[in-house]
Amino acid sequence: MLGWEGICEFVSVAEQGSFTKAAQALGISVAQVSRQVTQLEQRLGAKLLYRTTRHQALTEIGALYLRHCRQLLDSLAEAEQAISRHQAQPQGKLKLTAPLAYGESHIAPLLTRFLQRHPQLEASLNLSNQVLDLVQDGYDLAIRIGHLSDSTLMARRLASRRHHVCAAPAYLERCGTPLEPADLERHNCLSLGGEHWHLLEGGRRRQVRIKGSLRCNSGHALAHAARLGLGLAQLPDYYVARFLCSGELIEVLADYREPEEGIWALTPHNRQLSPKVRLLMDFLADSLTDDPLALPE
Repeated sequence: MLGWEGICEFVSVAEQGSFTKAAQALGISVAQVSRQVTQLEQRLGAKLLYRTTRHQALTEIGALYLRHCRQLLDSLAEAEQAISRHQAQPQGKLKLTAPLAYGESHIAPLLTRFLQRHPQLEASLNLSNQVLDLVQDGYDLAIRIGHLSDSTLMARRLASRRHHVCAAPAYLERCGTPLEPADLERHNCLSLGGEHWHLLEGGRRRQVRIKGSLRCNSGHALAHAARLGLGLAQLPDYYVARFLCSGELIEVLADYREPEEGIWALTPHNRQLSPKVRLLMDFLADSLTDDPLALPE
C-alpha cells in the first residue's frame, strides 16, 4: 500500500508553480521538497513534473495524478474538520456503571438531566454493587465510593459521603440515646447484613459488634424501619439525609463518626479521555457537592 510521503509536496509544487514557493508554503526546505517529489516519482515509476531551471510543469500523468491527490487531500481536510466538530460537539454513546443505591438516588437523575442538555448523546447505565472490569466490559466511566485499590484506573474525586447512626425520635424517647459506642450493646441495631459497625474512637477506627431484630441488604428498607421507630441504623447520607433534615431521624454518636469517604469517577488509564466522557465528568463534579443534603431534584 502506497504511503502519503511526497503527496503534499507534489501538490504544493504543482499549485504554487515552483519548488521554492512550495517550500515556503509548507515551511520546509527546497531540498526536502525536491527529495520528497523525486522519491514519489520513483515509487510510482512515473514522471510527474517537467523541471527546468526556472519553471516546473506537469506531465500528462502528473496532471491526472494531481486531480486524484487533490481529492485525497480535500477528503483528509474534511475528515479533520469532522473530528474538530466532534470535539466541539461531543456525540455518540456513553457506557457507565455506578453502585445501586447511590446510582438510583444521584447518578441516574443527574444522567437524565445531562442527556436532556445534550440530546446528541446516548447513555447506558448499569447499577451494580459488583466491581466490574471497565476495560474488559467496555465501560467509559465508573462511579465508586470509598477506598480505591485499583491502580490501573484514573480517578477523579466528585464528592464525598458520610455514614450516620440515627434513629427516630420515638425510638430514642423509648430506649434512650447512646452516648458512646459501648452503649450500642443495649440497643436494637438494624443491619445491612454485617455484625459490626465502624466508628472512630480515640482517633482510631473501631469495630463495634451489634445485634438487632432486622437485617436487610436494602438501605432504603432500613431507613424506613428506623423512621418507624424499630431501632438504630448506620447508613450513608444518601439514604437518610432528607430524613435528618426533616427531623424524622436524629443522628447520634456524631462525635464518633468516621471521616467522609470519596465518591470517585474512574476511567481506564489506557484510553484517552474523550470529550463526551470529560463533559459528563465535569457535569457530575459540578452537580454533586460535598453537602450530603444536596440531592438531585
